[in-house]
Amino acid sequence: MDQISNIQVVPCSSSNYLKPFRVHYSQNGTKKSWDFMRTHDSVSVLIFNTTSHCFILVKQFRPAVYMCEWEKHTPQSPEDKVKEGEEKEESEESHGDPPTAAAGVTYELCAGLVDKPDLSLEEIARQEILEECGYDVPVSKLRKITSYRSGVGVTGSKQTMFYAEVSDDNCVGEGGGEPQEGELIEVVKVPLQESMNFAFDESLPKTMGVLFSFMWFHSNMAPKYKISTNV
Repeated sequence: MDQISNIQVVPCSSSNYLKPFRVHYSQNGTKKSWDFMRTHDSVSVLIFNTTSHCFILVKQFRPAVYMCEWEKHTPQSPEDKVKEGEEKEESEESHGDPPTAAAGVTYELCAGLVDKPDLSLEEIARQEILEECGYDVPVSKLRKITSYRSGVGVTGSKQTMFYAEVSDDNCVGEGGGEPQEGELIEVVKVPLQESMNFAFDESLPKTMGVLFSFMWFHSNMAPKYKISTNV
């Protein structure tokens, strides 16, 4: 996860994960246009280990996050550098030292795409928990927190968030994702007592889902189970 090299920025002519479109429409008699991306919906899971009183997160390298930092080290943005149908490989000499891989690493909830039409959202969530974090959780133990739209200006896709309690007895593997799918995931444990400090520590890049779910837990689950959070 800590070595990134041979960066190439190329045109994206086709993708299994997103498709760009431009919609033309009229709103209150005014003609408008909007560019958007069609993507898959997704699920995410807040996992709480009742044995060790900690949250189970995943940590992984995100190319999109890395490229935002990478652009700060280049004299031109990727779109200025790449002509249609042309590939360019960036060298360190062309823009100085690139950022380290850490610049693209984020802390996230266990999550996955809704791309299996034969499975329910709960079944997809259960599968992701097993693959990414190594816990075997029955579908019946998943509690839906809520669903919401993400990337409303660009994608408008829906993410459904679940809550799952696990114990050390549920741990059947190391997790880490599916290497054959290019996943390289590190499982991270965040102690409950440190969770809110972790959530608002801007030096630790994380998704909004982490912040929201931690606050949801402290408001809904901690009082119910009489867990002292000291926040």
